Amino acid sequence: MDFELTEDQRAFADTARQFALAELAPHAAHWDAEGIFPREAIAKAGELGFCGLYAPEAAGGLALPRLDATLVFEEMAAVDPSTTAFITIHNMATWMLGTWAQPEVRDHWGPLLTSGQRLASYCLTEPGAGSDAASLKTRAELVGNEYIINGSKAFISGAGSTDVLVLMARTGDANSGASGISAFAVPADSPGISYGKKEEKMGWNSQPTRQISFDNVRIPANHLLGREGEGFKIAMKGLDGGRINIATCSVGAAQGALKQAQQYMHDRKQFGKPIASFQALQFKLADMATELVAARQMVRLAASKLDAGARDASTYCAMAKRFATDAGFNVCNEALQLHGGYGYIREYPLERLMRDARVHQILEGTNEIMRVIIARRMLDGDAPDAIR
Repeated sequence: MDFELTEDQRAFADTARQFALAELAPHAAHWDAEGIFPREAIAKAGELGFCGLYAPEAAGGLALPRLDATLVFEEMAAVDPSTTAFITIHNMATWMLGTWAQPEVRDHWGPLLTSGQRLASYCLTEPGAGSDAASLKTRAELVGNEYIINGSKAFISGAGSTDVLVLMARTGDANSGASGISAFAVPADSPGISYGKKEEKMGWNSQPTRQISFDNVRIPANHLLGREGEGFKIAMKGLDGGRINIATCSVGAAQGALKQAQQYMHDRKQFGKPIASFQALQFKLADMATELVAARQMVRLAASKLDAGARDASTYCAMAKRFATDAGFNVCNEALQLHGGYGYIREYPLERLMRDARVHQILEGTNEIMRVIIARRMLDGDAPDAIR
């Protein structure tokens, strides 16, 4: 067991850190305040390979291990969790398309997506199907050589500003459950697609969130990903990686917050001395650092399990997502508290980091659902020995 990063991994992390400082840090507060979706900056990330980190090489991706991808995402999220989180969602959707699309669809969209020239959204959640994703109602009916899609999706990141939708829709009957769901690549400008209002959100303001409606949207039959009935399995495989990605964004946000807090404790003076000299605040910083390191190691363990194809990878991904997103938010919140009133104003990045990190406890499966996933496995007879 080796916890040290390789030279290549350190190089990836350093490149991501330099990119984040040059391209994200100077603009993140402005993008947040004005609700700007920074496509140009995302395209620059694509030039470095960051838009197709673990997508297959056949689709133009780097085919990196998930562990290596976490190193890149963490560095970017330390300064801009919102934009980084969208890039992780794009990576997930790009990997799904690159892995399961028919060769002609993969060859068209793959290089465009992995380069960041075009962007993807992931469309699973519906107004009436959030945690219970297997109950989704959006339908895709095969008529001749086309699928005709009707229904709606909700809370879709990037909706209205992206180019292709990785969509989950029901091809089985209304009672078919998870086994009746299929996955599709849908051009985002297809006739019959309409986008709702841009949601006003607490955080994640550098990426638009909208509802999407599908009214007799026609796509070629070869835009099916995998086979009919495999969509839910594909969606869940995507979400294992997505949960690691979002957990990593929380680790990154917490790292950025911890750094801000440590610097502020040396700079801020009260009662004639720096607040870093007060033991109560030293203990707070110590707890923040401890929780952050624990969260980071749990995320990297889960990524390693996923890379290895371990039997219990999904359980580890759920554990990492639950723990890291809770811990990451707590670290951001404590860092804000250490700043006192200054933490509450937008001159400092703490309130933005905290707002962006809060949603991570909800999406990619709420942390309550993560507990359900973990508990189901832990009730198996071998679980106490197998999950360690």
